[in-house]
Amino acid sequence: MGGVGGGGPEPDTARQRVIEKATHLFASLGYDGTSVQMIADAAGLDIGTVTDLVGGKRELYLTVMRRTYLATQAMFNAAFTEFTPDRAGVLLVVDRFLDFYTDHPEIPELWIHRWLSDAADITGLEGLYLKPLRDSVKQAFRRAAGPGADVDMTLETIVWCVRGFVVGGMVGASGEVHGPANIGYLQRFRAYLHQLVTRSLALER
Repeated sequence: MGGVGGGGPEPDTARQRVIEKATHLFASLGYDGTSVQMIADAAGLDIGTVTDLVGGKRELYLTVMRRTYLATQAMFNAAFTEFTPDRAGVLLVVDRFLDFYTDHPEIPELWIHRWLSDAADITGLEGLYLKPLRDSVKQAFRRAAGPGADVDMTLETIVWCVRGFVVGGMVGASGEVHGPANIGYLQRFRAYLHQLVTRSLALER
């Protein structure tokens, strides 16, 4: 395994590679199932170099989770610049969320691992990263929701559905599992999600 320097990669490049490899390993195996040695091997570095670049496993996990938060925040902020307080605006945000998770399945995978008590000793990330995102979306959706709509529960349902579809897919008529890579099932899921959100938020067509 090579270190940084002596003809090896530049520190910033090596650090980015370590973070990217760690992101995919944490997403696939969970924090508890991933060792620093596995990350170092995937990045083509030794453990000492990895530690010098990013710190220990805990620090690396926190870096990964913050990066996923910032990427998600940027996606929502871009969507909010086009948001209108009506059905079209709400569905635009929903579509951006679905597309973002489809393009970056490692992000829902990381959070699903936390649902299953992965990294249980690292607490507070939901409040630090999920709550601000949820609050910004709720604030926007409340401007469009009809009377009696439960915006809180609707948003949680959207998250559950999108995470589940992107990571687990849905079982077809013959028992095969189809996820977002199957364009037909992705279109079908999107149409269902639109229907779900429109009805749940009592949006006017």
